[in-house]
Amino acid sequence: MPQAPSVQGAEPKIAPKPAFKKLQVSTMATVRELAEKMVVKPSEVIAKLMTLGIFATINQRLEGEAASIVAAEFGYELDVVAMYKEEELAVQASLKDPPEKLKPRPPVVTVMGHVDHGKTSLLDAIKSSNVAAGESGQITQHIGAYRVTTPKGVVVFLDTPGHAAFTAMRARGAKVTDLVVLVVSAADGVQPQTVEAIDHAKAAGVPIIVAVNKIDLPAANPQRVRQELSQHGLLSEEWGGKTIFVEVSAKKRVNIEGLLEMIALQSMMMELKSNPDRPAHGVILESRLDAKKGSVATVLVQSGTLKVGDPFVAGLAHGKVKALLDEHGKRLIAAGPSIPVEVLGMAGTSQAGDVFSVVTNERQSREIAERRGVVAREQALAHQRHVSLVGLKSQVKSRAVKELNVVLKVDVAGSLQAIKDSLETLSTPECRVRTIHGGLGNVTESDVLLASASDAVILVFHADTEPRASELASREGVEVRRYEIIYEVIADVKAALEGLLEPEVVDVVVGKGEVLQVFSVKDGGKVAGAAIREGKVVRGCMAKLLRNGSVVHQGKVVSLKRFKDDAKEVEKGLDCGLSLDGTPGYQKGDLLEFVVTETRTRRLSDAAQMK
Repeated sequence: MPQAPSVQGAEPKIAPKPAFKKLQVSTMATVRELAEKMVVKPSEVIAKLMTLGIFATINQRLEGEAASIVAAEFGYELDVVAMYKEEELAVQASLKDPPEKLKPRPPVVTVMGHVDHGKTSLLDAIKSSNVAAGESGQITQHIGAYRVTTPKGVVVFLDTPGHAAFTAMRARGAKVTDLVVLVVSAADGVQPQTVEAIDHAKAAGVPIIVAVNKIDLPAANPQRVRQELSQHGLLSEEWGGKTIFVEVSAKKRVNIEGLLEMIALQSMMMELKSNPDRPAHGVILESRLDAKKGSVATVLVQSGTLKVGDPFVAGLAHGKVKALLDEHGKRLIAAGPSIPVEVLGMAGTSQAGDVFSVVTNERQSREIAERRGVVAREQALAHQRHVSLVGLKSQVKSRAVKELNVVLKVDVAGSLQAIKDSLETLSTPECRVRTIHGGLGNVTESDVLLASASDAVILVFHADTEPRASELASREGVEVRRYEIIYEVIADVKAALEGLLEPEVVDVVVGKGEVLQVFSVKDGGKVAGAAIREGKVVRGCMAKLLRNGSVVHQGKVVSLKRFKDDAKEVEKGLDCGLSLDGTPGYQKGDLLEFVVTETRTRRLSDAAQMK
C-alpha cells in the first residue's frame, strides 16, 4: 500500500512522557523504606543501585541524589523532606530575619590569656563597674557566663577556665563568641598560653582586642608586648596594624572604662543584631549533672526568646524548660538574644557546642533526639579517623588536599622553635606543613580538641599526654606521636610528605659505546660495529647517536649481536653489532649513549628546587 505523502513543514507528533508519581521520603530513608514506599522488592532497589556503582545493604541509608535517581527508574519523583523537621531547625537557625525585626544585642566576649597575667582580676574589675545591677561580684561561677551592665551598655562575658571549652564549641561547628579580649602582662610579655589563645581565636576567625595588663608595675614594658605580639600576627593600630591595644591595670582599676569603650566600639562596628520575636535558638556552653537539679545546661541564646515551658532539643538531649536561672541563681521567665541562662528540665546530657533549638512540642523533641541517637551510634561504628602520618598518602589523595596540619608540644622553648622551623622548611610547592599551634608542656584536652577541629596530627617532644587528653584523642581519632630525638620527628614528617610527591620519570645512561665500523646487510640496511666503552648495552633500550657533540638520531636498539649470535646485553670492553630503528646513517667515530627509563621516588630536596 503506497505511503501518504508527507506534508512539508509538519513536525512528527511525539507522545508525551508519562508523568512521574510524586513520592515523599525523608533524608534518612533506608533501602527498605524506599522499596516499601515504591511497592517494589528491596532486592530490585539494591540491583538498581549496583548499576550506579553503589553497593548498599537493605538497612543502609541513601543519599538524596542516589535515592532520586533510583526512584526515577521506577517512575517516581522524590520529594525529599527532613526527618522530624531537622531541616526546618537548620533553616530556622540560618534564616535571615526582616531588617525591621532586628534589634541590637549585647556583644559576647571571651577573656583569654596566660595564667597569672590578671585575667580573673580584670574580670573582677569589670564586674565592680556593674553599678546598675548592684552586685558585688557574687557570681555563680559554674554557669560559665554572666552579664555586666556598664555605662556603655550590657556586655556578656564567657568565663572559660582555659581554652578547652572555646575550642570544643568550634570543633562542633558553633561560633559562640563575638570578640576575644587577650590579656597579656606588661611585665612578663607573651607566654605559651598567650600563643595558644591567639591560635584558638584565629582558628575561630574572631576579632581580638589586646588588654596589656599590670602597667602599674615597675617592670612593665607595653612596647615589648606590642613587639612580641607582632611576631604572632597581631600588629597594633599605632604601628599601622588593625589590632586594638588597651593598656590597663586590673589591680589599680586603671583604664577599665577605656577597655569597655573599645569593646563597645568594636561591637558597634560589627553591628550585632538579632530578632527576639522568634522561637529561641542558641548553643550549649556547658552541661553537668547536678545531684538535686538533675541534668543542667548553660545555654547562650543567640536569637529568639527562650521561655519557661518551651519544648527543646539540644544535640542528643531533649526536654521542656522547667526553670531558667541567671548567673546569680535568680529565676527568669524569659531570656532574649545574647543572654546566658541555666536551663532545667533536660532529659539526657548535651555537650559544649551542641545547638539548642525550640521545637513545636515535646513529642517532636523526643523523636528528634531519638533519631539523632540512632545516627550517632551508626557514625560511631563507622568512625572516620583523622589524618595520621602513616596513612597520610591515601587520606590526602581522597581529599585532594596536600597539607599536613601539626599541633606541636615540647618541653622547652628552644626545642619548640627549632622543630617548628625545621618542619616548615620541609614545605614545597606541592605539599606543605602548617604548625597551627606550638606550645610547652604536656598534651591537654585543649590540644586534642584543636587538632580534631583542624584535622591535625599532634607531635610531642620530651613531653607526655595527660590521661584525659589521651582518652579524648582515642575517642576523636586524633593521632598523637611522641619523640625523644629531634631528627626522628623531622624524618617521620619528611617521609609522610615525600609519599605525597608524584614519582619522577628520568632517563638514566647505562652505557656508552663508539662506532668502529659500518657494515651493510642483505636487506640494504646498515649495522654499526661498536665497542662498549662504559657500562653495558641492553637490547630494547633507547640509544642516542652523537656526532661532534650533537644528537643526530635517537631510537631503540632493535638488533644486538655478539659475533653471529643474538645477545640480550653486551658488557663494557666487548665489541658488538647493533642497529637502531629508523635510518640513522652511522659513521665511523660516532658515539652511542644507551638510556633506560626509570621511575624514581622523589625527595623533598628535589621538590624544593622547583620553588
